[in-house]
Formats: sequence, C-alpha cells, structure tokens
Amino acid sequence: MNGVDLAQKLATFSEHYRPRTVGQFNGHDLMVAKVKGPFVWHRHEDTDDFFLVLKGRIRIELRDGNVELGPGELYVVPKGVEHRPVADDEAHILLIERSGTPNTGDAATAAPRVVI
Repeated sequence: MNGVDLAQKLATFSEHYRPRTVGQFNGHDLMVAKVKGPFVWHRHEDTDDFFLVLKGRIRIELRDGNVELGPGELYVVPKGVEHRPVADDEAHILLIERSGTPNTGDAATAAPRVVI
C-alpha cells in the first residue's frame, strides 16, 4: 500500500481547470487541479464544492463577496451558490466532490473525468 504523492500527480499534466482524480472517498472523488485565470461562473445545485489550496493563491468569487485563499487554506462553497475560482498566477488545488459532479455545474460543458 502506498500513499498518494499529490505533487507527483500534479507534475503529470499542465492543463488548467482540468481536474484529475487521484482517489475516492465514500462516493466522492479526490481531485487535483492546476488553475490559472478565471473559471466560468457556475453553481452545483445538489452538492457543496470543497477547495483546498496546495500551492499559490486563489480567489473564490461569489456574487456577494470574495474569499482569498493561500496554501493550506480551504473553503467550502455551499450548494446552490454561484461562484468561480480565479488565480492570477498558476495555483494547485485539491477538490473533493461527489463522483460525477460536473466541474462547470453542467454535464454538457464539464471537463471529462480523468483518473491518474
């Protein structure tokens, strides 16, 4: 049995806003992603959205204010709340979402699920 080396997993890809699943937990995907620039405004009607910053800084923009996060900081966007992550410079994040949750809130525009 081996642990998961998140830095090693992140080193295997360069695309932004294309999460990679690195494990599963009680029906949820544990994912890493590289982010840079703004993502699309979206919401998840049936699930919260968990963000943990591993490297760099991100801003979670909400319609009524922003949440600034640095390494080791996390934020959970409540279900149904419109938001978008933004990173001025490349940042690395860990996401936890129910398996099958589209990253854009819409299955038609979501990044495909990729397991590494």
